[in-house]
Amino acid sequence: MHEFLVEITTTIPEGTSQEEVDRLRAAEAARARELAATGHLARLWRPVGELRSIGIWRATDENELHEKVLGTLPLRPWMTPRVTPLEPHPNDPGNGFSTR
Repeated sequence: MHEFLVEITTTIPEGTSQEEVDRLRAAEAARARELAATGHLARLWRPVGELRSIGIWRATDENELHEKVLGTLPLRPWMTPRVTPLEPHPNDPGNGFSTR
């Protein structure tokens, strides 16, 4: 699988009831757990005070990421994703990089 840095901005349409927002957020949390269990969602952060998330996502390619992963998120119609494909860095400490 390939890794992608995905920044997602969520914009809730005006006039959307709080009940609908709460329902979709609960469905979103459940789907995120499923995607994490299958290895598609590796990490997820939210900048303080923003309706934006930054995450490390995994898929076989960018097409799968958009269609079969991000496209399955309940809040997807309200999301604007920015995807950056990633590749390993030779100095990544997580890959056993040593200063010796």
